[in-house]
Parts: sequence; structure tokens; C-alpha cells
Amino acid sequence: MKMRKELWFGFSIMALVVLSAIALLLSVETVTNGHLGLLMLSLVVVAIMLGFPTAFTLMGMGMIFTWLAYERDTTRTLDLMVQAAYKSMTNDVLIAIPLFVFMGYLVERANLIEKLFKSMHLAMARVPGSLAVATLVTCAVFATATGIVGAVVTLMGLLALPTMMRAGYSTPMAAGAITAGGCLGILIPPSVLLILYGATAGVSVVQLYAGALFPGLMLAGLYIAYVIIMAKLKPAWAPPLSAAERQVSLPVQTRDLPANTEQYAPARLLKALKGQRNAQVATGYILRQLAIVILPGLLFLLLAASSWQSVTAPIVQEHYDIQPIGMESSSSSSSGLAEPPMEGGLQEPPVEGGLQEPPGAEPSATNAATATATAAASNALQEPATAKTEASTTQARQPAPTWWWVGFALLGACIALFYLFLSFARLEIFKMLLSSFFPLVVLILTVLGSIVFGLATPTEAAAMGALGGFLLAAAYKRLNLDVVKESVYLTAKTSAMVCWLFVGSAIFSAAFALLGGQELIERWVLSMNLSKIEFMILSQVVIFLLGWPLEWTEIIVIFMPIFIPLLNHFGVDPLFFGLLVALNLQTAFLSPPVAMSAFYLKGVAPPSVTLNQIFVGMLPFMGIQILAIVLLYLWPQIGLWLPQLLYK
Repeated sequence: MKMRKELWFGFSIMALVVLSAIALLLSVETVTNGHLGLLMLSLVVVAIMLGFPTAFTLMGMGMIFTWLAYERDTTRTLDLMVQAAYKSMTNDVLIAIPLFVFMGYLVERANLIEKLFKSMHLAMARVPGSLAVATLVTCAVFATATGIVGAVVTLMGLLALPTMMRAGYSTPMAAGAITAGGCLGILIPPSVLLILYGATAGVSVVQLYAGALFPGLMLAGLYIAYVIIMAKLKPAWAPPLSAAERQVSLPVQTRDLPANTEQYAPARLLKALKGQRNAQVATGYILRQLAIVILPGLLFLLLAASSWQSVTAPIVQEHYDIQPIGMESSSSSSSGLAEPPMEGGLQEPPVEGGLQEPPGAEPSATNAATATATAAASNALQEPATAKTEASTTQARQPAPTWWWVGFALLGACIALFYLFLSFARLEIFKMLLSSFFPLVVLILTVLGSIVFGLATPTEAAAMGALGGFLLAAAYKRLNLDVVKESVYLTAKTSAMVCWLFVGSAIFSAAFALLGGQELIERWVLSMNLSKIEFMILSQVVIFLLGWPLEWTEIIVIFMPIFIPLLNHFGVDPLFFGLLVALNLQTAFLSPPVAMSAFYLKGVAPPSVTLNQIFVGMLPFMGIQILAIVLLYLWPQIGLWLPQLLYK
């Protein structure tokens, strides 16, 4: 009852503000429709900050101000609303949103995050700030697989925060790592933000996914580098783990070999296979362990061979000389030689009344000579063509590009180090990663690879991801009717919010353009005679400031239609601008006072963790986001190299 009273009070205040503003503007003779558009934009921001539902605020404001622009013509106003809503409903790109969201909820219900965090924690035990680094990596992987910021921050708050607090970590450091890592899902593909931006700006979602991959990895890498540096400079903020916390317990059969944690695993397993083993250990168990040992090497060789075939494949360009039917080739016409008719092909019928050979007449010597010359010329023309075809089939393979050699040199070095230091303890950690980390990575790479390499559209890949999440939950015995019902309900709820928001954005944008607000803003921006750099700085500062009171969904649907028309004038690529915006909009979850990830974490944190401590921990990571934006602007190829490589 109290909430209902507060809601009605808010609606009353908002209605009073709107009616007062409209009455004030109508009493001024010099007010134009453009000023009404700016008033509508301001009132929408105020209403959202007061807590009104964003989608219905956009629709309501759009209808009211469209009615004023059409001089109180209700019919035309409703027609515009229906057209704007129908345009949003027919956008095929939005179909991918519920499918990706459904995949995320199913993966979340598979409860992989606990296994993933434990395996990452043990794998990085010797890294400075290992718990915070493991938290960031776990958040990045899990946020990429789910894309649901609230779920990742909440789960990691329940799992990682108590662990870091018991290990003596600083509360701001622990809170900052969880909140920053949980937000990576809105940037790293598959991301709902990129789908919404692509639908709003008319940019290919496929290219956005390819472009956002390396900036997202760069941002995660900067977070990890910050944690490691601070753990070195301030050991009290992130103390190293004790020997007991780094201990890995071996299975009973492994201990019966006999073997200990520090023993070199491949050599001991091979000795056991030759007969120097305990009788209690079955041969099948040893063979399974050896299969796990050689698995990384086999995958490396398979990946190297398949990618080598792809990057060195010869480029054969076939040329077709297409001529209109009935027209002779230039070579034939110039030499006066006609092409011999193809056997079984269509031929010109004899022209009535034309000169023809009399029946039974023998061919003259001249005709015989002409026929012989024609056959010789035909053979001469065919020989170069045959030689050209043979040359194209035996064309040499092109050399592998530099990036391939560098990438596989680094990957090969990692594989070599893996085998060089593969103790039984590390083998057990690798087995834990096989059951937690690699299934998620395979799911993510399958979805992203099918999109980026053009094997499937984003919608088709989202359907594959939803099926993959379904199978993953079933494989971990987490799939039941309750999980499916809850996932479907949450998917419908989230998708309805996003799609109604997009409908509201379409109505608001149509009303804003009708009132001339967009034209007024464009004239104002162009009148400042900004350079490209100044425009980019101004736009990113505005988006950064908007990230404080507003969420990323509201910024995309309200303000992107205002910025997009200006990009062409300043020569800014909408794809590159979208990558900058995606990096910048991380601040919508990390910037006080409306930092949603902070409130997600506070809801599950112990009472001793205050909101101010969470805010203090988030601020360094927000500074890292600004650094990432600067790096992307200075070196645009971080985001544009992969789309240009794949779609040039």
C-alpha cells in the first residue's frame, strides 16, 4: 500500500511538471517545435530519474508531444504511433535477444560458476592477487556466456567475496573486482547491447561482434594487470595464498601409482603403463589419464593444420567473358572467322531466299580451304585457354600472414610450457578446467565463430547457443521442469522489457524528429565548428556523464538516434563509434550514484561491507575504462582489424 501511494504521488508530480511546462511554452509566442522537442527530451530524463518505467515514459511523452506537433490531431498521432511500433516489431535483428537471454539463464542454472571459480583460483594460485584475478577471469567467461550483469555480480558476490574476505583482501579491492568483472558481459560478444545498438544505428551486428572482441579482451586484460600491479605494490590489499589454500588433493587411484602432487605426470604415467605400477590401478584408468595429457597437443595440431589450410589457400579469380546472345567475339569478327557451331547447340535456321548450296553439290576447293583454316584457328584459340585453366589449377598456395605465425608461436609456447611443468597437481587442475572452463569456452566460440565467420546469422547463432545452454544444463544434471519454467519466465520478462523499450524509443525518436529537435541539435553542434577529435571527445564526455543517472539501455535508445545523424558530417565510422560507446557504457554500471552493479553486490554482501566501500573499489576500474577508451581511439585497429580482415 505504501509503494502504491508513492507511485501515485510520483505520477501526480510528473503530470504536474509536464502540464506546467507545456502551459508555459504555449504562452510564449516565439516557441518553435524544436524547443518542444528539447523540452520532451529533458522531461524524459527527469521522469526516468524519478523512477518511472523507461519504455512507457518514452511512449507517453512521444504521444503527448506528437499530438501537440500535429496541432491536436488525434488520428494522425495514433497513425504515427502504430507505424513506429510496427517498424520495431518487424526488425529481425531483435529476434536474437530472447534467444541469447535464454541461453544465459540456462547456463546460469547449470551452476558452473562455482566449479569455474575454484579451478581458476587453483590455476592462478601463484599469481599476485590470485583470488581477484580468478574472480575477474571467472566473471569475464561467465558474463560472456550469460550476458546478464545482475546474475554474474550476485553469484560472484555470494561465492568470491566471502573467500577474498577470509583471505584478508581489502574490501574495496574485492568489491571492485566483482563489480567490474560482472559488467564485461555487456561489451564482450554475444552482447545484447551490441544488438540494440546495431538495430538503432543500422550497423551490422556481425561486424559489431567481430569489432568488440579485442576491445573487450583488452579491457579485461587491463583489469587483471591493475590487480596484479596493486597486489605487488600493496600486498596488504591482496595477500598471497598460503600453502594449504594452494593444496590440490589427488584421486585415490593416482596416489596408488604411487604418485605425489609435485611429480612429473607424463613420465610417471608412461612408467606405470609399462608395468611399473601398483596392481590396484587399472590400465584403463592410466590410459584415460594419458589421453587427457595428450589432448592439448592434439587440439593444437588440429587447429594449426586446419587454420593453415584456410589462410594459405590459393586465391583463384575466374574471368567470364559474357557477351549478348547472337553477338560475335571481337577476335572472331576481326579475323573474319566464325565460331564453329557447337554440337547439339542452337543454330541459326537457313534464311529463306538466301544463297544456299545446291543439293548434292560438292564443296569447292575454296570452301575446303576456309574450313581447314577455321579449324586450325579454333584449335589455336583453345590451346591458350586450356593452358590458362591448367595454370590456375596448379597455382601455388599463398604464404601464411604474419598474424598467424605470431599467434601460433605464442600458442605453441604455452603448450610447450604446459608439458614442461605438468605435475600431477597441475593435471588435476587441468581436469577441473576441462569440466568447468572449456564447456563454456566451446559454447561461446561456437556461437561467436558461426557469427563472425559468416556461417550463421546472429539469430541462427543465438538459437544454436540456446540449444547449447539446454544441453549444457542437461549434461550437468541441472535440467528439470522448474529450471526450464524459471528460465522461460525470466527470458520473457527481460525480452519484453527490451522490446517495449525499443518500441518506446521508436515512438520517441519519431516524435523528436517530427518536432525538429534533431535538426535543432544538429545546427547547434555544427555551429560550433568542431573538428573530428573535438566532436568525438564531446560525444564521449556526454555519454560518460549520462552513464551516471541512466542505464545503458536508456542511453542507447534515447541518445544514440541523436548522435548517429551527426557521424556522417564529421566522417566517423558508425561501427567505430559503436565500439567506443560500448566501452563507455560500462560506466552505466560502475559510476555512482546509480551504479546498478554496486546495488546487486550490496544485496548479497555481508553487513560489514558498506556501499561507500563498494563505490571506492569501483572508481579505479572506472578510470581503467577511460584509459581503454583512449587506447581504442588512438589505435582504432584494435577494434577494426578483425572486421576489416573478415569482411574486406
